[in-house]
Amino acid sequence: MSRRRPDPGITSHEPFTVDSGFHRALRAWFRQVRRPLPWRQSRDPYRIWVSEVMLQQTQVATVIPYFHRFLETFPTLSDLAAASEQDVLRAWEGLGYYRRARSLHRAARILARDHGGEIPHDAEALARLPGIGRYTLGAILSQAFDQRYPAVDANVARVLCRLAAWDKPLETSSTQRWLHATAETILPERKVGEFNQALMELGSLICKSSGPKCLLCPVRSWCRSAQRGLQELLPRKAKAKELHTVVEAAVVLRRRNRLLLVKRSENSVRWAGLWEFPHDGLRNGEDVPTALCRLVENDLGLRVSLGDHLGIITYGVTRFRYQMHVHVAKVVGGRLRLRNHGEARWMRQDQLADLPMPSPQRRVVRLLEETASQQRVQRSPKPSSPIQCRTCNGTTRNESCGNPDGRTTAWRRRWSSSARDRQAGRRRSMRLGPI
Repeated sequence: MSRRRPDPGITSHEPFTVDSGFHRALRAWFRQVRRPLPWRQSRDPYRIWVSEVMLQQTQVATVIPYFHRFLETFPTLSDLAAASEQDVLRAWEGLGYYRRARSLHRAARILARDHGGEIPHDAEALARLPGIGRYTLGAILSQAFDQRYPAVDANVARVLCRLAAWDKPLETSSTQRWLHATAETILPERKVGEFNQALMELGSLICKSSGPKCLLCPVRSWCRSAQRGLQELLPRKAKAKELHTVVEAAVVLRRRNRLLLVKRSENSVRWAGLWEFPHDGLRNGEDVPTALCRLVENDLGLRVSLGDHLGIITYGVTRFRYQMHVHVAKVVGGRLRLRNHGEARWMRQDQLADLPMPSPQRRVVRLLEETASQQRVQRSPKPSSPIQCRTCNGTTRNESCGNPDGRTTAWRRRWSSSARDRQAGRRRSMRLGPI
């Protein structure tokens, strides 16, 4: 069925309000269906803070294992503040958007220095920390300290737009102002954190972006979109941006038994401070070998002998889809110089596990490991055929048949007697001579 645009005549932009019955219905539903997420086990502000930062632009199912690993590595705010940035990035590896991890780390150090290692419940002090935006501020203050602050994420925005039949695009500034004003208006006086989580859960489990389960919704009586049949049409979104494909060339440089890793500068737009194998996008008219030669000669000052093609790594970043062709190469000359990176190291392959790397680069490491494993299998000698015992027909030496070397005693006797008979016949022939 084609999606039609909402008729402005049947939508409304008047303020949306709810009564206590809305709060009771939503809370009762939430207490029955709430997921046992690890950050909901307590109201520890540190755990809530870490989880909310991880959940920015990342799905819940993806975050859970990373949340456990991060808390095992840095169980307290003091542990996080005392860690190096490289350790924090290594623990964050795979979640993407590494700027979140850096901001979290910087904020932890500020809290350890200026607030005694405690997360303040003052909104003004909390808002000054790196990485604390409007949503994260509201989530921490409401869930950890039960303060009356809204927390508007993508799920809550969708729920509010449908409840109020708001027909303006989500991305506009007027919609954003309306969302935060409405979210604050409908807050209860107490148990604010539970209410905010219930709205998020409603958007995640019931009021989904496609196929909303309106018959199961605990607050459908208050929903203007459901009453007017607009739930499939709202909220309105701006036109999706076109995806662009980018082809890259990456090289694993070998010098004796070591590999070259380079570190991105702290000012890089993507993956700042992370380690990677040298790579670059193809320029006009280039093929992969030409791009690799330009990369190692111009950017690294080395001469190489190009080797095997390991494979293609595909990944996406925002509206770009990357195809990274990975080759190995042996360094044959030149002197290393860095034009676009802050640091370089020649490292053994078994040392790479400790370096923080972007996920696509970690997949290159796995390609190397898989290739090395295949080569070991190809070089290993084939096993020799087992000796078959002629008495018991076993394929291994069988002590029970009395023949530890794989041949039966009876067979040796038969062989010996037949050999003696042949030798005796030859001797008789020699004595008698020709007839």
